[in-house]
Amino acid sequence: MAIIRKLEIKNFRSIQSLNWAPMPGINCLIGPGDSGKSTILDAIDICLGARRNVSFEDTDFYDLNVQELIDISITLGNLPETLLNLDSYGNFLRGFVPETKEIEDEPRAGIETVLTLRLRVSSDLEPSWLLYSERAEKISLERRMGWAERTILSPVRIGNYSNSNLSWTRGSVLNRLTTDRANLGPALAEAARSARANFGDLAAVQLNNTLQAVTSTANELGIPIGEIAKALLDSHSVSISDGAISLHSENGVPLRLLGTGSTRLLIAGLQRRATTDASIALIDEVEYGLEPHRIARLLDSLGAKETSPPLQVFMTSHSPVAIRELSGDQLFIVRRNEFHHVSKVGSSDEVQSTLRTVPEAFLAKSIIVCEGASEVGFARGLDQFWVSQGSKSFFALGGAYVDAKGGSPDQCFERAIALKQLGYRVLVLVDGDKPLNAELVMKFNGPFINWRSPRALEDELFLSLNDTAIDTLVAKAITVFDREMVGEHIRSKSNGQKSLDDIELESLLAPITEETKIILGKASRTKGSGWYKSVTTFQEVAKEIVGPHLDTADQEFQETVNRLRSWMYAS
Repeated sequence: MAIIRKLEIKNFRSIQSLNWAPMPGINCLIGPGDSGKSTILDAIDICLGARRNVSFEDTDFYDLNVQELIDISITLGNLPETLLNLDSYGNFLRGFVPETKEIEDEPRAGIETVLTLRLRVSSDLEPSWLLYSERAEKISLERRMGWAERTILSPVRIGNYSNSNLSWTRGSVLNRLTTDRANLGPALAEAARSARANFGDLAAVQLNNTLQAVTSTANELGIPIGEIAKALLDSHSVSISDGAISLHSENGVPLRLLGTGSTRLLIAGLQRRATTDASIALIDEVEYGLEPHRIARLLDSLGAKETSPPLQVFMTSHSPVAIRELSGDQLFIVRRNEFHHVSKVGSSDEVQSTLRTVPEAFLAKSIIVCEGASEVGFARGLDQFWVSQGSKSFFALGGAYVDAKGGSPDQCFERAIALKQLGYRVLVLVDGDKPLNAELVMKFNGPFINWRSPRALEDELFLSLNDTAIDTLVAKAITVFDREMVGEHIRSKSNGQKSLDDIELESLLAPITEETKIILGKASRTKGSGWYKSVTTFQEVAKEIVGPHLDTADQEFQETVNRLRSWMYAS
């Protein structure tokens, strides 16, 4: 089974330059829109596909600059014996170093022997597919890969228009699956003759008057056509080739009429069964037309969970379901900076746990890593409030939230470091009730927001908002739990010195004291019974209470919240 070891793209569509060494098995490309994911699949398809003609346009050139050649090179390893033939390909055989992912022009012991197929398109829009090596280029030696080998190596494109794979057309997966071909030529020819004859008998009745007129006119003009003209199907129109043989259900319904998802599943399964010298599959938007459980089934069919991959698959996805089903070693982030680059997500503990719990974060541009559900709800609620005031949503700007599940701020910074190293724009949002690890903060070397020491988020709210907002916070707690439980929490945290009634009376008669605010902060985060300890509840608190009262809050609290806002909307 031949495998793509190296892919190099220059000046093709949105990609000015890309150099990538993909993995055997699943290579799932993720990243922001317009980052070039589909272009990578198209480049593989056009370079390696068994096509005699491909049409190019000026728009296929990067920045429409037709003076710069389109140059796509694919280096193939794990070659079948036919491609290792020294007489045929000796001048083009090269070496691939697995440890460094580099190519050496001369093969040698200890490294893998590979071949590079190169597609080049100049301003005349005429493509040229040639084998490439530096030594062959120096002596102006040119050679094309044999058509039989091109057909074998050609990838299968599993997509919206892959129905040709459900018939025996040239290059289809059914052709690859069919090892012992029946001699169908005579039967196909007889079927064509039969169709022509049967049509003629029916047409003679339906078109009798017209045929009589044609015969009469021909006889008058001395044109020999026989006793009567006939209406038959043109022989060219009914010439039946292997492509006319397609798969049908038991009831005779063509399988090309299956739904998109079913078609993709079937072709993926057939492609795996057809694995011989090469088995490379291309799938754009793997989730298209599939329910979550069928996405998982498709990925399983492609060998996503197997240690020895049966296929090399290149796919794109914007689905959290697909990302959750794959490992970090099967996911690759495509980024477009000065040049394109593809980086593996990897399988560190921080990355793998984020994949399982918040896979949508890997589809974002900007990520807020939150200490717990409270911070996630708080940031989301403020975003919703600001959207109601005319701002653009953080989600619309490509943002996502990651819940580090509480515990220690260290977990937030460790997860943020892993995400930042993958190229994401990351902010850390943590409480101030535990000291920060200076070493981790320095290693992260990015923006973070924490409340004033030694305050947790709840402490900060009760100590920073005005009395009206505090009354509303207490009323919210009563609706979430009940009056008796809220009162019990207050008595417990005040060592029996204050009750809910006392605090309500204090609010009516005078400004709420700092001592009372501290008690309310502690009571609101009673372990196991926090008043707002859920994403939904804190989201409502931030949207309905904090946002509307932010202008009258403590100045330092305002500044901290506005730093959060500035970072979110700078994305």
